[in-house]
Amino acid sequence: MAFDGLTIANIVYELNSELTGARLYKIAQPETDELLLTFKTNDGQKRLLLSADASLPLVYLTDDNKPSPMTAPGFCMLLRKHLQNGRVTGISQPGLERIIHIDVEHLDEMGDLCKKTLVIEIMGKHSNIIFVNGDGTILDSIKHVSAAVSSVREVLPGKPYFVAVTQEKLDLFTQTRDAFTAALSAKPQPAFKALYGSVTGISPILAQELCARAGIDGDRPTAAMEAADYDRLFQVMTTLKETIQNGAFEPCIAYDGKKPVEYAAIPLTIYEAPFRTERIPSMSALLESYYAEKNAQTRIHQRSADLRRIVQTHLERDVKKYDLQLSQLRDTEKRETYRIYGELLNTYGYGAAPGAKSIDALNYYTNETITIPLDPTLTAKENAQRYFDRYGKLKRTNEALTTLMEEVKAEIDHLESIAASLEIAQKEEDLVQIKEELVESGYVHRKGGSKKVKVTSKPFHYVSSDGFDIYVGKNNFQNDQLTFQLATGNDWWFHAKKIPGSHVVVKTEGKELPDRTFEEAARLAAYYSKGREQDKVEIDYIQKKHVKKPSGAKPGFVVYYTNFSMAVPSDIEGIKQV
Repeated sequence: MAFDGLTIANIVYELNSELTGARLYKIAQPETDELLLTFKTNDGQKRLLLSADASLPLVYLTDDNKPSPMTAPGFCMLLRKHLQNGRVTGISQPGLERIIHIDVEHLDEMGDLCKKTLVIEIMGKHSNIIFVNGDGTILDSIKHVSAAVSSVREVLPGKPYFVAVTQEKLDLFTQTRDAFTAALSAKPQPAFKALYGSVTGISPILAQELCARAGIDGDRPTAAMEAADYDRLFQVMTTLKETIQNGAFEPCIAYDGKKPVEYAAIPLTIYEAPFRTERIPSMSALLESYYAEKNAQTRIHQRSADLRRIVQTHLERDVKKYDLQLSQLRDTEKRETYRIYGELLNTYGYGAAPGAKSIDALNYYTNETITIPLDPTLTAKENAQRYFDRYGKLKRTNEALTTLMEEVKAEIDHLESIAASLEIAQKEEDLVQIKEELVESGYVHRKGGSKKVKVTSKPFHYVSSDGFDIYVGKNNFQNDQLTFQLATGNDWWFHAKKIPGSHVVVKTEGKELPDRTFEEAARLAAYYSKGREQDKVEIDYIQKKHVKKPSGAKPGFVVYYTNFSMAVPSDIEGIKQV
């Protein structure tokens, strides 16, 4: 899953064919490290997503729009000032580097034609989007990199732009046969590692594929390779160069069952049965399909960081408190022993010799003889009273701890359910409702004078293969709403057994549910629960009329006493979402 130089070459080829000559119509910065550029072309509008996110940098054409902040960031305003209505003159990639140059012509304040370049560097945590003047001077960047951060290159306004060279690698387009052989043979490594360590833009998976095409075992050490092996591998590299130059890309995704495991801009012949590969019409379509959901999850994960930290802090505190109370509760288990000691001493204590340290007595509860420790400085009656005092104290402690532990356990369950809600949140409005729950529960303080927020988040809505509506709560407020407002008595209710998860309601409309709908609703309950990573999840299901909410219970908490259960996988493939 590498965004390598070959992937960039494929993207650049697509962008050139789609955007060269286009007008840059709109510039938006929906995220702090992301741009969404809208172009006017002869074929209509085209949108280009540029992301310099450290964990998931991306570049691809998309049909989707994204909401922008009310006030545009400074970098976005600068781009609008210089590039709005500019014309794209070319899109290029230096060598096979993970870098894209978008050259734009525009008229300056004096009406003179100027050229500027938007540079997108796709380099993991070092990814950046840099705006460069015609003379190579950096005008600004979406991320500033000072000398304190990098000793190799500063990325700041006024500094010259250059590509930092941190390791010597060959350029695919200029390398010679001798230089290629010398570079690989100098590395005492498996062939595929030596290949991606020697040539710019080659990822490990692409190196494995190129070795396979050359008829070489990628794990074979370079020391065991012969001249003919290097010749075949160099020929494969030459073919790759021609593929890039001719734009003969064939983007594809390799699947393990239904799960995508790898992609590339050329067919992946190394993935044989039981794997399968699927051709995709364009690299942009591939990347959007492959990364869109992950990108959305990454963004929402970033935005929910504060809420997750609050939940985790309270959860850790409550778990520690519960463990301490549990330890204290175990200490009270001796209380019945002390009560029996006291009763037996009142019965048999007359037989204890003065100053004795213990006495043997028949326990009439078990008909066994037991030894009772005594304080030799006290009489038998005083020892009995001492044991009764211990019993009374431990009994009171047990009763108090039992009540406290029930409260703490309820709080832990509530926090875990909120944590589960944060994991399945997909949009910012989902986080708004979760934050409101935290406010109402006292975990977050509402800012002075602020009103209760308007909630726009709605439950997930699916339709079973048999046409029945299935609703899934995204959080505890929605769980209560589904169960006690939307659902009627004969509707069916599903929930993962004894683990945090969503309430799932199937609207029956007075009809009998087919087995397939039961199974699909259970799979949804498994997927939207904390147990979604398990092979199978046990799901309880029952008619809604048997589900009750105790007085004063936390949001989303219910009880039921007679139910059916089934174990299902958490795979929701094929269930239609509305």
